[in-house]
Amino acid sequence: MPYILQTYHLTKAIGEKELVSDVNLHVKKGEIYGFLGPNGAGKTTVMKMITNLWKPTDGKVEIFGETLTPQSYEVLKRMGSIIEFPTFYDHMTGYENLKLHTEYMGYYHHGSIENALDMLDLTGAAGKPVKNYSLGMKERLGIARAILCKPELLILDEPTNGLDPAGMKQIRELLKTLCGEYGITILISSHILSEIESIADTIGVINRGRMRKEISMEEIEQMSLAYIELSAQDSRKAAYVLCEKLGITNFKIMEDGQIRIYDSHVSTQELSKELALNDVPVTAFGKKAETLEDYFLKMTTEVESDVKTD
Repeated sequence: MPYILQTYHLTKAIGEKELVSDVNLHVKKGEIYGFLGPNGAGKTTVMKMITNLWKPTDGKVEIFGETLTPQSYEVLKRMGSIIEFPTFYDHMTGYENLKLHTEYMGYYHHGSIENALDMLDLTGAAGKPVKNYSLGMKERLGIARAILCKPELLILDEPTNGLDPAGMKQIRELLKTLCGEYGITILISSHILSEIESIADTIGVINRGRMRKEISMEEIEQMSLAYIELSAQDSRKAAYVLCEKLGITNFKIMEDGQIRIYDSHVSTQELSKELALNDVPVTAFGKKAETLEDYFLKMTTEVESDVKTD
């Protein structure tokens, strides 16, 4: 399947600080791609390079089969975006701000402004100065501006910030409509999996400036997300036994001291026996199922398998 957007070893450094490193991102035509990561993970930095706001230190961006350059004006006309918080001319009305955008883009289609305002439930506020808009209304006006010119690729950086639950649901439904009925490819970033797990076709997980995983939602749903959870009086000693006696490395020590073991071949009987032989009292033990949010959190934190043996 062709990719409408790809990045190759995308890297951005400011001075000696590397913000993102070696990011390879692949967005298929006609899908909603969820770009996930904690705050500060590098999502906005990548999106700024994709939209030509920042120049990469290394690597490249390819959109619609063309390498992005400072002169890629025609490519950018085929995109709509919100990067960080949208800004407007506050003394102008919402309608006037959108009309100015159509003039700037050279996009003259009768009824397009009214249609965008209606889709974002802003028709009643169209004649009001933007300075009188709430935070959520400005966010929705930003999305209206991003979709106004019917882009082929829509880039949205945390678009539900400032919205209440009803507004967030409205945006999710709108994005599904834009993708399903209008064929618009969407790249949307978020730090909350639950916001986009119901709409994304593919997710890319970034943390500490590096891509950790690209995976389809279908693959995630088919994965076995079961794990063994144990509570021990001495979690570090228990971790030592897992590493040194059983050769288990795919586990994580949680903040409350519980240990989650993700190795599928390990049996609970073998674990209990080895922990008992090494004098590690276990207070709770059992198999559990991991949620999609658990999977996301696991991908954005380091597995703690580096245990001291002194």
